[in-house]
Amino acid sequence: MHIELKHLRTIRAIQHAGGLARAADLLNMTQSALSHQVKGLEEQTGVELFVRRSKPLKLSAAGARLLRLADKVLPEIEKTQEEFRGLRSGKAGRMHIAIECHACFEWLFPVLERFRHNWPDVDVDIRAGLAFDALPALQKEEVDLVISSDPEEIPGVTFMPLFDYSPVFVAAASHPLAQKPYVGPEDFRGETLITYPVDRTKLDIFSQLLMPAKVEPAAIRPVELTDVILLLVASNRGVTVLPDWVIREVKYSSDYITRPLTHEGITRRMYAAIREDDAQKPFMKDVIGLSREVAERLRQQ
Repeated sequence: MHIELKHLRTIRAIQHAGGLARAADLLNMTQSALSHQVKGLEEQTGVELFVRRSKPLKLSAAGARLLRLADKVLPEIEKTQEEFRGLRSGKAGRMHIAIECHACFEWLFPVLERFRHNWPDVDVDIRAGLAFDALPALQKEEVDLVISSDPEEIPGVTFMPLFDYSPVFVAAASHPLAQKPYVGPEDFRGETLITYPVDRTKLDIFSQLLMPAKVEPAAIRPVELTDVILLLVASNRGVTVLPDWVIREVKYSSDYITRPLTHEGITRRMYAAIREDDAQKPFMKDVIGLSREVAERLRQQ
């Protein structure tokens, strides 16, 4: 027995119309062609699907069973077709994000709050890219966008610039380094450095300053939350280095001082890594534009 979608649509149309003539109109076919289709289906199943001498035309027990199947299957098919139309038009899709920047949640959540209103049919998820290899996952289509400050040459992947930022030294206002106009790598030798609990190669203070200078702090204290890091710094339990967009409120507090790293300062750039095939998707363009806009607004606050 071979039941096709057209058979399910036929049985449902006849039931709703109450007869072959009206059902044929609904299906945009002749009554003769519809009768032939019903006869062929009955020959396949070996049972009658309708009580022929009833008016309006009624389903037999076998026909009712086929109608239950149609009512179950056809809505799912129609829903899937609608989703595919959304995918083709760029109105729907999936955007699973991996973040290689622990502090990025500070600006990413406002971005996604606006994004969900613009694109309600796009499935959004966030994974901490520091816990796995985010860029290989991007190539394997396990994630769709990676937030990273370390662009690489990867076939099929493009890095879209989002914004520039500066890693900034933060200490208590009473700290001895508060007397300096800037801090260098040697200033960290006797300090407890409070950082996010991630590999040091993913932290700007190490990759951009301490590792090139071969300087090791006196101690490293990993802390998960930015607010707790700042609380410890204010209590003179250590010093930290955070992106400038994170410390926008700290700059106006008498409990802290902020200083550039080195006389010239250090500037980094944040990127959105995406697959080249996804670069023209409307919702992907929008999330990148929103990321740039929100980051700029945070920097100006």
